[in-house]
Amino acid sequence: MKIIKNPLFTIIFTIFLDSLGFAILIPIIPLLLADPVSNFYILPGNVDVKTGYILLGLITAVFPLTQLFATSILGQFSDKIGRKPILQNTLFITSASYLLFAFGIATKNIPLLFISRAVAGVASGNISVAQAAVADITKPQNRARNFGFIGAAFSIGFIFGPFLGGFLSDSKILPFFNPTVPFLFAALMSLINAFSVRKFLKETNKYINKERIIEWHKSLLDIAKAFQLKNVRFLFLVNFLFFSGFTFFVTFMSIFLINKFSWDQTGIGYFFSFFGIWFLVTQSIITGVVAKRFRENQVLKVCLIATGITIGLVYFTPVSLWLYFIIPFQALFMGLIFSNMGALISRSVDAHIQGEILGINASVQALAQLLPPVISGFIAAAFSASTPIIIAAIIVVFAGVIFNLFYKPVKAPAHIKDY
Repeated sequence: MKIIKNPLFTIIFTIFLDSLGFAILIPIIPLLLADPVSNFYILPGNVDVKTGYILLGLITAVFPLTQLFATSILGQFSDKIGRKPILQNTLFITSASYLLFAFGIATKNIPLLFISRAVAGVASGNISVAQAAVADITKPQNRARNFGFIGAAFSIGFIFGPFLGGFLSDSKILPFFNPTVPFLFAALMSLINAFSVRKFLKETNKYINKERIIEWHKSLLDIAKAFQLKNVRFLFLVNFLFFSGFTFFVTFMSIFLINKFSWDQTGIGYFFSFFGIWFLVTQSIITGVVAKRFRENQVLKVCLIATGITIGLVYFTPVSLWLYFIIPFQALFMGLIFSNMGALISRSVDAHIQGEILGINASVQALAQLLPPVISGFIAAAFSASTPIIIAAIIVVFAGVIFNLFYKPVKAPAHIKDY
């Protein structure tokens, strides 16, 4: 009970649920829309599977689209009315979105699935509020440790999410398991978390500004500003390319595994959980070891190209067993990119604009997670469901090449006058 009452635990658990809720869909949505052989398939018989590929891309994009706008807006509202009411209410909304998705599956109502994902994206904008709440209760000497918990919560959510998605939907394990069960479980977890925030979390924002004016279009302004900042716009471009390639990979990797190796949702879930385990190992152990020996730009020069190569190896692997030798390296390289790109961007600007720069970087990443799913759906329909994987490899390698060719260390921190 003492742990539950700890505000840091409640906030970190909220972040974990955001990650879990995103990851739990990975093994299931592709089978709903893009695998006519699956018992989960909900499209009418007269609808071409190519249409399913396009729908898969669009429904994947809906979540980051609404999250892109909501993250900034909810963060501003948390400054205006407090962190607790925003966290509490968005968790109730998250729970409702999972119930809506389960109902959409049960009734084969595709528009309802889209509405559910849009609502979930809005609610998941609470990540900015959760991060602000962590900052509110953290002493300077504990900042690195507590923000490290945020990264760990994301990683653990990505481990358990795909596993639960595959496990709880597999009727071979228990007869009543089906594709709605993982979402009912996620809805229950979110509801419990909402009540724990309501009961145990005290307001962390001691500087509530009720007069604050909400900038509804701040996310768009952040994206525009990203490419005006002299010292970091090149890094934003590279980060955008990397996240675009990563999103191409994630969006159609499940379909690739289904088509090439005839995997079901359980196999897909275990595969992504295996990736998540190695990603967590990288974030929690390997990143610190590497940081003691190499600068951020040195790590990125190697890892960007290496990540693209591992994605290419996944595309060309002849047997599924080889994936389990490739994926640990892929997770290693990606984990190092995640850590070192953020650190390099942060290091390249002055201390008094750190928060704004990291917020802009989050908007750039959200945009990179929005466009590729839409494009990949149409590419898969025009060519094949495997094509987005090789495109992902090309984009990430390209990001690594231009970083190696054109990156120049910043000589002095950027200041407000730079933009």
